[in-house]
Amino acid sequence: MLQTLTKSITAALLLALPGSVLGQEMLRPPAAMIPARAGDEYTSPPRIPSSLDEMAALDRSALSTASVTYQLDDLLTLAANNNPTLVQARLHISSELGKALQAGLYPNPVFSYEGEQIFLDVAGDKDSPGEFQGGVLQQRFVTAGKLRLSREKYLRRAHVSEHLAMVQQFRVCNDVRIHFYNALAASETLAIRRELVRTAEDGAVTAQESYNMGQARRPEVRRANVMLQRARLDLLSAENTYNESFRRLASLVGTPIEVGVLSGELLPQCPPLSFDEALARLVAESPELAAARAKLAVDQATVQRERVQWVPDVVVRGGTGYNFDAKETVAVAGVSLEIPFYDRNQGTIRQAQADYMRQRREIERVELDLRNRLAMTYQQYLTGLQHAAEYESLILPELKAAYAELLQSYKENRVDWPDVLMAQHDYFDARLTQVDNLLHARTQEVLIYGYLLHDGLMAAQGITPPGHIDSVPKPR
Repeated sequence: MLQTLTKSITAALLLALPGSVLGQEMLRPPAAMIPARAGDEYTSPPRIPSSLDEMAALDRSALSTASVTYQLDDLLTLAANNNPTLVQARLHISSELGKALQAGLYPNPVFSYEGEQIFLDVAGDKDSPGEFQGGVLQQRFVTAGKLRLSREKYLRRAHVSEHLAMVQQFRVCNDVRIHFYNALAASETLAIRRELVRTAEDGAVTAQESYNMGQARRPEVRRANVMLQRARLDLLSAENTYNESFRRLASLVGTPIEVGVLSGELLPQCPPLSFDEALARLVAESPELAAARAKLAVDQATVQRERVQWVPDVVVRGGTGYNFDAKETVAVAGVSLEIPFYDRNQGTIRQAQADYMRQRREIERVELDLRNRLAMTYQQYLTGLQHAAEYESLILPELKAAYAELLQSYKENRVDWPDVLMAQHDYFDARLTQVDNLLHARTQEVLIYGYLLHDGLMAAQGITPPGHIDSVPKPR
C-alpha cells in the first residue's frame, strides 16, 4: 500500500513539471480550441489603391492642353474692351447728355390754318367762306432762364454718371484682379497638391515594406492607403478649382479665354497702410463718395429750376389771311400767358428741397458705410499680412529645416523613413496655409486700394435713386 501511494505522488509531480512531455500532453487543449496566431503564416498586405477612375478625368482636358500665358494687364485690357457693364456705364453718360441737349431746346413754333364764321346752307344756295381764312403762327417764349437751368441740371447729372462709370470701372478691375490672384493661388495649390500625392504614394509604399519586415501592422497599411486616396481627391479638387478660376475670369473679361498659365506675384506689393491712412485715402478719393457729392449739386440745381417753373411763359401768335366780308387782306395777332394764381409749383419745390436735404444725409450715410466696410476689410487685410509675414519669416523656414535635418538623419540611418515623410507632409501643408494667407492679404489689399469696390458683373448704376423726381416728357 505504501508503494502504491508513492507511485501516485510521483505521477502527479511529473504531470506538474512544465518541461515534462507528459505534462505538456496533458495540459495542451484540443486543437480546435487553439486560436491562430498572426505570423504563423504570411498574409499579404492590402494592395495600394489604384489611381482614380474615368470620373476623375472629366475636366482634365483643359489642364493637359494649357499653353497660353496670361498677365494681369492683358486680362484688364480684355475686360475694358468686352465687359458689358462698362458699356452700360458709358451709355448712362450719353443718356444724361442727351437729356441735357433735349432740356435746353427751344419749343417748336405751331402753325395753324383758321377759318372764322363759315356759313353753310343746307339748300346749298347761301354758302359763304366766312369772314376770315388764313394761317396763324404761334410761338412760346420761355422765361426766367428755364431752359438754361434745365440744361445745367442734366449736365450735372452727366457729371454724376461719369463718377458712377468710374465706380463701375473699379468694380470690374478689382474683380479681375481678385480672380486673377485666386487663379494664381489655385495654380500654386495645384503644384503643392501634386507634391503631397507623391508624398502619400511614398508613405503607402513605405507602409507596405514595413509590413513585410514585420515593423507595421495591417491597419497602418490601410491608413496609409486611405491617406493616399484622400491626397488624390484633394488634387482633383485643386484641379477643379483651377479650372473654375479661369472660367470666372472669362465671365468677367466678357470673352472666352483658354485655361492657361498665369504670370504674376501672389505676395502683396503695395506698402502696408494703417487704418487711419486707409480711411483718409478712402474719404478723399472714393468715387462712390464723389458721386454722392456730385448728386448733391444736381439736387441743388433741381431746386433752382423748380423755383422758376411757376414764372409764366409768353405765347405770341400772329398770322395773315383774307376777310371775305371786307374783301381785303387782314392780319391776326395775339399774346397770352398763364396767370399763376393757384399753382405756383409749391409742391414740386418742396419735394425738390426734400430731395436736396435727403442727399446731404446720403453723403453722411456713404461715409459711414465706407468706414464700416473698411473696418471689416482692414481687419482681414491686417490678419492676412501678419500671418503671411510670420509664416515667411519663421514657420516655413523652421519646417523646411526640420525636414532637411530628418532627411540627413535618415541618410545616416538615425531615423526611419516615415519620420521624414511626416516632416515633408508638414512642410507642404504649411505651404498650403501660406498660399491661403497670401491670397487673403492680396485680395483685401486690392479692395483697400480699390476703394472697397467689387462685383464687376453687377449692372451699372444710374444716378436717380428711388423716390427722386425725374424728367417729364419735356425734361426740366
